[in-house]
Amino acid sequence: MAKDAPPRWDRRMQQRLARGEAAALGELYDRFASLVHSLAHRVLDDEDAADQITREVFGHVWENPHAYDPKEGSMRAWIARLTNRRAVHRLRQSESAALADGGGTAEELELKVDRAAAVARADYIVTSMPAPLREALELAYFKRFDYRQTARRLGVTEDEARRRLRLGLQLLSTAHTARGVGGQEYGSAR
Repeated sequence: MAKDAPPRWDRRMQQRLARGEAAALGELYDRFASLVHSLAHRVLDDEDAADQITREVFGHVWENPHAYDPKEGSMRAWIARLTNRRAVHRLRQSESAALADGGGTAEELELKVDRAAAVARADYIVTSMPAPLREALELAYFKRFDYRQTARRLGVTEDEARRRLRLGLQLLSTAHTARGVGGQEYGSAR
């Protein structure tokens, strides 16, 4: 995963996009396209749909650079939020169409959408959390490090490694019930 971009980089990128610098969009795409695609794919489980969401997200960023507010978080988190909303909205549309065609029950549809929304919220939480917490979780989850190995790798005390893992897991545990601004669920369409 890419490292957190400093707020100064975020503001500069927004300014460059607002001036219509195509090179800025290319740089942003290089930095975040894999994140966008993987988040969309995890929700939709469809390569073509994830490709389409990726195009839509970067199209939206290009056309609406002023929609990003650095006071509300990093550009990375904003892009992840856009992705999650669009992917869950697309899933709701496709599942509703399948339901209308006799492809399942309303309860099955809602369960599938709820699961996808929880995954999207968990992805959003991970991409938005401070880098030290995310790094600790990545070492524990992907590399199967225990807290001692995590502490050594990160160059922190064992107590600090345990604290980071605990805080990261506490944040992730809210994914099932997390709500966004105004009570709206993260990952839901606006």
